[in-house]
Amino acid sequence: LMRIVRLLATAVRGVGSLAQRKGDFTLDKTRRFVDVRTVLVTGGRGGHGCVSFHQEPFARHKYADGADGGCGGDVLLQVDEELSSLCNVRQHYHADAGAGGRGKGRDGCNAPATVIPVPPGTLVWCGEELLCDLSKVGDSLLVARGGAGGRGNTGGLAITRASEPGDEKTRGHPGEERRLRLELKTIADVGLVGLPNAGKSTFLAAVSRAHPKIAPYPFTTLNPHLGVVEFSDHFRLTLADIPGLAPGAHRNVGLGFAFLRHVERSRVFAFVIDMSGESGALPPVEALQTLLGELERYKRGLTRRPALIIANKMDRPHSAANFVALESSTRIPLVPVCARSGVGVQAVTRALRQMVAE
Repeated sequence: LMRIVRLLATAVRGVGSLAQRKGDFTLDKTRRFVDVRTVLVTGGRGGHGCVSFHQEPFARHKYADGADGGCGGDVLLQVDEELSSLCNVRQHYHADAGAGGRGKGRDGCNAPATVIPVPPGTLVWCGEELLCDLSKVGDSLLVARGGAGGRGNTGGLAITRASEPGDEKTRGHPGEERRLRLELKTIADVGLVGLPNAGKSTFLAAVSRAHPKIAPYPFTTLNPHLGVVEFSDHFRLTLADIPGLAPGAHRNVGLGFAFLRHVERSRVFAFVIDMSGESGALPPVEALQTLLGELERYKRGLTRRPALIIANKMDRPHSAANFVALESSTRIPLVPVCARSGVGVQAVTRALRQMVAE
């Protein structure tokens, strides 16, 4: 009886530790976002050729029947629209080797290609050279070619055939090897840009089915989020929400401005401005100038793109006066909203759709 009790206690402890490890893994998995990855890719080695001779019974002569080895597998990058991060890309990929040739003229099978799925908007670098911009669904790139198979003692020109076992010509060739750097630049129609705690995530959750973290403190958003606004006529508008830009982000203040790469491709910028001026927030005019300055320091010309100002938190006491001051200081159109209650968000999506369509 005591032995059964001890076995049950051990089983309960094992189940508890397993559940705890599973919970930890789920927590880490939801937090992982990778937009830069270095990966080593190696094509498969070619299969060895075969030196073989066949002789019929009672025949005086024998003839060569050794076949060639199969080619090694290639390594490909292919866009997968279901992915939004490079977290599933491993650090090393090695394609399979080709099968060796055999007697009776049986060539070795070619190895299948190894396909690495990547999200849309992945830039592929080899050193300082940009190999490809994988931006469309279905795009693919051959990054490492498999090695050629070794020669047997049949077929082709006589000078290329293997002559005896152990000949160098029978050895399969090694596959190509490359060290690549993958850089993700999210593709979205509209990029949401704002200071920390301006309400970008609240607005994204109000207009789409995205579920970014929302809390009343700065830097709630640590990773980019994508949201899709669906209209009744099946038009789809993609929005990208990035972490807030603190004043001095170009000097690596706050989270820096490295995340601006995810709105660099956006056709329209939506500046989310806190109109309340409360809780130590910058005045709206100064906040807008800060955002424009950080964009221009990141890459010249970004501020020339079409833009819209989302004047958020219009339900606060001083928001109306701040709205008038901001409207008189800029030519960028403003739309007053309260993202928390949903007031005015449909006017923003209609305006953004019109700007994207133009």
